[in-house]
Amino acid sequence: MMAATCVWDEIPAQTRVAGYLRRAVASDTVSHAYLFVGPSGSGKKTAAVALACAVFCDDGGCGSCPTCYRVLGGHHPDVHIVRPEGAATYVVDQVREIIHDVNLKPVQASHKIYIIDEADRFNPESANAFLKTLEEPPDDVIIVLLTRSYETVLPTIASRCQVVRFRPVPPSVAAALLVERLGVDTAQARAALAASGGVVPRAEELLRSPGRLAARDLVLETLKRLSLMDGYDVLDAARALLGAVKGPLDEVKSVQGDELEEYRAILGKTVSTKPLEERHKRELTAREREGVGEILGVTQSWLRDCLVVSQGAGVYVANTDVADAMDEVAGIITPAAALRALEAVDTARKRISYNVSPQLAIEVMLFDIREVLRCPR
Repeated sequence: MMAATCVWDEIPAQTRVAGYLRRAVASDTVSHAYLFVGPSGSGKKTAAVALACAVFCDDGGCGSCPTCYRVLGGHHPDVHIVRPEGAATYVVDQVREIIHDVNLKPVQASHKIYIIDEADRFNPESANAFLKTLEEPPDDVIIVLLTRSYETVLPTIASRCQVVRFRPVPPSVAAALLVERLGVDTAQARAALAASGGVVPRAEELLRSPGRLAARDLVLETLKRLSLMDGYDVLDAARALLGAVKGPLDEVKSVQGDELEEYRAILGKTVSTKPLEERHKRELTAREREGVGEILGVTQSWLRDCLVVSQGAGVYVANTDVADAMDEVAGIITPAAALRALEAVDTARKRISYNVSPQLAIEVMLFDIREVLRCPR
């Protein structure tokens, strides 16, 4: 009997999707390839991880057994989360590595599951290399691709997948979920969601991590003082922000060390740990990228708050804990100036996606925002 509370209950406001996937697992009709389509924050990755739990778990995804804990914690050797390694695209060499790994037997579970993020970033070359594997993977492999928009995925990729569409999650619903799960107040929930792009699991991780909350506070303190900083101060602030992002990675490294020891205990010391070590490196890179994304998210949300306050719409403010500095900026900034500052954040995000150094991208962003705050017209 499945427990009353299970992994499917963690998918925010997507009861139709959860029911569909749950029935597929129960009836042993899970597709070999899915394309999950929906806006950021709609629960696509959460659903993909829930599917992995349900396939691996003897209780259909109870959420509380050792297997579910490994999957939910991101440490199960048969769940592979893949992100583009190239500048704004999947490169052919990365796809070939995936194809090679797909044909290896699972380490612990009956299946292997590949969760491929940003499926719209396959180019024709990498897509062509992946098509045969996507169309006819081994019987013990399930591939789940994630994308925000069906139209941006190459037709050759989309046509080989079963499409599952996710609805947008209203901000009020997302905030209520965080309040219920963590016991935080609504203001804290809204601020975390603003920093995390509206993605509930990321906001939850942020609220659970003292290091990441400290990084958020440092971003806001930097923005409050930015107009008074000289050039050296701005460069020093950028270094401090990147340092704050790397701090919480020590927690991840500790968990990875435990996983490596468990891997050796199960398979013996003669088995190569290189594939797991490579996965750990990719995970650290992805976590650091998420931390940089939170810097940009906090900056963007603060600038949006300044804009809405300047237009008399303070009810929509997300970062209510820094209202003092916000009110000061909102009193003098024009919509055109605020939009220039927001554009600087978007530009930094785009540069980082093209493998520009995060340090350089954040430095330029801070200089651009400082210019707006000094001349807010």
